[in-house]
Amino acid sequence: MIGGAALCALPLSAQSSFTGTADAIDGDSLTVIGVEVRLFGIDAPEGKQKCSRDGQAWPCGEAAAGKLRSLVEGQTVSCRARGRDIYGRAVSVCLAGGIELNRTMVAQGWATAFRAYAPDYVADEVRAKTARVGIWDSTFELPADFRRQSEERAAAAQAPARLLQQPRASTSQSQGCTIKGNHSRRGDWIYHLPGMPYYNQTRAEAMFCSEAEAQAAGYRRAIVR
Repeated sequence: MIGGAALCALPLSAQSSFTGTADAIDGDSLTVIGVEVRLFGIDAPEGKQKCSRDGQAWPCGEAAAGKLRSLVEGQTVSCRARGRDIYGRAVSVCLAGGIELNRTMVAQGWATAFRAYAPDYVADEVRAKTARVGIWDSTFELPADFRRQSEERAAAAQAPARLLQQPRASTSQSQGCTIKGNHSRRGDWIYHLPGMPYYNQTRAEAMFCSEAEAQAAGYRRAIVR
């Protein structure tokens, strides 16, 4: 799944309804007669995401994709789009064999209700969680949290190369730059502005003149609670 958190209701430039054979991409996206579709209002585990059951990791992202695949295989799928996301996918409610795919994936525990964008499937999620079906029989990260952490890890992995190309600590300090970059114990690359909590206690591993400069180097702003 690509950036599920980036859903928005952009105007459709194509027809709003379409019907045909379908192939599942993952647990909440598919292609229908060549149209790439993101299922409205739900969020399934990422393809590479794993859940934990009885202390053992298992590929719940692959399982969710397999469930959606079983629902559309050999069926004619009908979708009604509500808009497009920033990746151009038709954000849709789809049916196969008279069954609504969005609701079924949540009701059977293979996707969560995407509360950030719609409340439509919250009741289905509550019932699935109570019954401990699908991923609810496991411990897992919400897909949106998994994506965010994956993006942060990727940014952190790329940051050292950028820093080697453009050393900052000594030159920025000599220019009077005051934003402190630091590597947390968890491996996060964060920066602190003057006046923020822990600024004085923070040992600077890099100094920056602007937040944009810090972010370009792979750092994120410290969360103030």
